[in-house]
Amino acid sequence: MLDLGEIRDKIDGIDRQLVDLFEERMQLCTDVAKYKIETGKKVLDTDREKAKIEAVSKMVKDPKNVHAIDDLFSQIMANSRKMQYRLLEETTQTLREPYEAIDEIDKKNCRVVYQGVPGAYSYIAMRRFFGKDVNNFAVPSWRDAMEAVKNGEADYAVLPIENTTAGCVADVYDLIQEYDNYIIAETFVKVEHALLGLEGTDIDKVTTVYSHPQGFMQCEKFLSKHKDWQQISQANTAGSAKKVLEENDKTHVAIASEEAAEVYNLSVLAKKINDLDNNTTRFVIVTNTRKFVKNAKKMSIVFETANEPGTLYNLLSHIIYNGLNMNKIESRPIEGRPWEYRFFIDFEGNIDDPAVMNALRGIQEEAKAIKLLGNY
Repeated sequence: MLDLGEIRDKIDGIDRQLVDLFEERMQLCTDVAKYKIETGKKVLDTDREKAKIEAVSKMVKDPKNVHAIDDLFSQIMANSRKMQYRLLEETTQTLREPYEAIDEIDKKNCRVVYQGVPGAYSYIAMRRFFGKDVNNFAVPSWRDAMEAVKNGEADYAVLPIENTTAGCVADVYDLIQEYDNYIIAETFVKVEHALLGLEGTDIDKVTTVYSHPQGFMQCEKFLSKHKDWQQISQANTAGSAKKVLEENDKTHVAIASEEAAEVYNLSVLAKKINDLDNNTTRFVIVTNTRKFVKNAKKMSIVFETANEPGTLYNLLSHIIYNGLNMNKIESRPIEGRPWEYRFFIDFEGNIDDPAVMNALRGIQEEAKAIKLLGNY
C-alpha cells in the first residue's frame, strides 16, 4: 500500500504527461485551424465531435468513468474551437460589422424621447443625463419611444431596463431585441418618493392618495400610518402628481418624485417616504445608428440556443475562456416557440478588445442567433 506522498508523486507524474499531450494535441488543432482558414470550412463540426465522444467512450474500461471522459473530451474540443476562433480573428477573417467610434455623446445638439409625462422617473433620468435644457418630447409607450428613434424623430430614447427591487423591465428587454436600435450609454436614478400636495395642504385632513401600484408598495410603512386614506392607482407616479394639480382638492395628495412637485407646482409634504433606501432604477440610452463611445466598458448581447444539455454553458464558456467578467444574465421566452428562450448577457469589455471579439466570434459560430445590443 503506497503512502499519501507516493500517491501524489504518481499523480504529479501523470499530470505532467497530460499537459504535454494536451499541448501536442492543441498544436495539431492549430494545423487543423489553418487548414479550415484556407478552405473556408466551419470550425464547429458537430458530427465529428459526436463521433469522437462516442469513440473515446468505448475506450473506457471502468463504466463509472464514461460520463467523466465524455465531459473531459467535450471540454478539450471546446478549448480547441476557442483557439481556432482566435486564429480566425487574428487572420482578419472577422465577423465584426462596421461601426462608428465616437469620443462622446453630443448631449446639446440632439432630441430625446422618453415614455410617460414630465416628472416621471424616465423624465428625471433624461434630464440628469442630457441636462435640463435638452430638446425632448414624451410618448405614451416604450414601443413608441423605440419607433421614434428608429424613424429618426429622436436621436436618443431613455428607457428603464431594471430596478434593484423589482427586477428587470421585461417589455423593454423584448423591445431592445426586436428593434435595430443600439445601447450607447446607461444611467442610474435612485428612487426617492415624496408626498406631494397643493400649497396649504393639511396632512391630517387628507382623504385620498394617488400613485402607481409600485409607489404604494414601496411606501407601505409610511402608508400604514395613514390607513384611513383611500389609495387610488394611476398609470405612473408623475401622472398622480398631475391629477392632484388638476383636481385642485387639498384633501388629495400624490406619491411621486420631488421633481414632479417642481413640474406641477406642488408642495413637498414629506420627503423620502419609501421603505428602502437602496431602490435604484437603471436606464439605457438607445440610438438608431451603430455607434459606440471609444472608452466603452460594457457589452450587451442577446443570443438564442438550442434546448439541449450543456448548450448554454458552452456559449457562456466563450466569455470565461477569454477572461471577461460577466455581470448579468437574463432569460426571456421566445414568442411562438414554447420552452425556448433568449438570453441577454452583460459583460465587461470594449469592441476593440481582441478578447471581446474572440468571445463574440465563438458565440456567433455556435449560437442559433446572436445580436450585439450595444457597447457603452
